Amino acid sequence: MHPVLFQIGSLLVPSYGACAALGVLLALGFAQSTARKAGIAAESAPRHAWNMIVLAVFASLATSRFLLIAMNLSGLRRHPSWLLAVAMVHHPLLTVAGAAGAAVAVLWYARWARLPLAAVADCLAAPVALGMAAEQVGALMAGSDFGRDALTPGIWAVIYASPQAARWSGTPLGIPLYPVQAYAALGALLLACVCFGWMFLARRRGDVAGIWLLGAGSLLFVTEMYRDWEGRGVLLGGRVDIPQLVGLGLVVCGGLVLWDWPRRKQMHV
Repeated sequence: MHPVLFQIGSLLVPSYGACAALGVLLALGFAQSTARKAGIAAESAPRHAWNMIVLAVFASLATSRFLLIAMNLSGLRRHPSWLLAVAMVHHPLLTVAGAAGAAVAVLWYARWARLPLAAVADCLAAPVALGMAAEQVGALMAGSDFGRDALTPGIWAVIYASPQAARWSGTPLGIPLYPVQAYAALGALLLACVCFGWMFLARRRGDVAGIWLLGAGSLLFVTEMYRDWEGRGVLLGGRVDIPQLVGLGLVVCGGLVLWDWPRRKQMHV
């Protein structure tokens, strides 16, 4: 694949960063529509949606990069030039840290702006899923979060040959791998469509967020079956990894959110 989207002289634009930036832009545009449908005050809904996503992006980047620097502080002291490559490094732990930082930032903003948390969660569900799809396309191009060795090489496999993929993401070169990032991207795109469509149905605040939790958790659990588990925390004798447990937790949370679905009386359209 192509970890480097293009290069002009010393200016190098990585594919992962470009796709992630595209995902942010798509999420920002999508959230302008979902904010109104979610029940946030109509006159300020687009502004709040914009502020929350921008704040979440900066919080995610800051949290993940600071964690990476803290984990490699001794090496960076000996080789300060390594700081230039900090943005190129991808790791599951950094993803979790970034997601946690983004969630805290959104929660803080919602409390500060006195926004209903359920409406905020509904507003961000579809845009976040769309951003996830774009991010996984970038991961496929960059070789990040790569899959296991493919049992049936061919159209169901991807082979990386770029040294940058190995250097930035530890991707094995010349070996057919499952294109699990493509599976995740398609699943996230489908989830975005389902969440967006659900906003036009009779529902109560929080329902769309519950659907997102169920879908994202299931997608995470299933796609992890095809990912290489190195560095992802294998438990129970290799039967499950930590991201799969996170996925199960998301499914449980989604189920709790939707638990009294059949008995709900306060509906919102």
